[in-house]
Amino acid sequence: MRLILLGPPGAGKGTQASLLTARYSIPQLSTGDMLRAAVAQQTEVGKRAKAVMDAGQLVSDEIVNQIVSERIDAEDCRNGFILDGYPRTVPQAHALKDMLAQKGQPLDAVIELKVDENALVSRMENRVAETLANGGTVRSDDNVEAFRKRLAEYREKTAPLSEHYAKTGDLKQLNGMASVDEVSKAIEEILASK
Repeated sequence: MRLILLGPPGAGKGTQASLLTARYSIPQLSTGDMLRAAVAQQTEVGKRAKAVMDAGQLVSDEIVNQIVSERIDAEDCRNGFILDGYPRTVPQAHALKDMLAQKGQPLDAVIELKVDENALVSRMENRVAETLANGGTVRSDDNVEAFRKRLAEYREKTAPLSEHYAKTGDLKQLNGMASVDEVSKAIEEILASK
């Protein structure tokens, strides 16, 4: 099972990926986690990524694509994987398609969780209020202004993937505002039809 989950921050991708990981025994691959692991393991591409990051620059698509390619060759990805946060752009989607074609591993599904952004902001505000009320600590970027910036960045850079995968016929859209169980059931129905 090779799957991409799309949707803005707070849409529930992480929750659904955790459920799918448990059900199918396949890893959830987050770009940030893969990048940190490559740097920590001091792989050749990890060293290149570290040099770029240490210089305060953004890691290029070429480096990210290579890190993803190496990661999906790992033994735990033999039965598939869930990509969360990659591809982030249409050029990365093209690179992924070529990469998977070379490996003989086509995608099984691209699932987008459609959500109401205003409801996401309200959800985030409630979560912060509950965390503070319970004496917890809130992440520095868990505030409305930072969250709106992340949503705007998503719309600008990542949302075009929706149109791209709709054109390729791979995209399935679900109501991400439904309950966790309802979204999970809808994903299972999509995957069962593959």
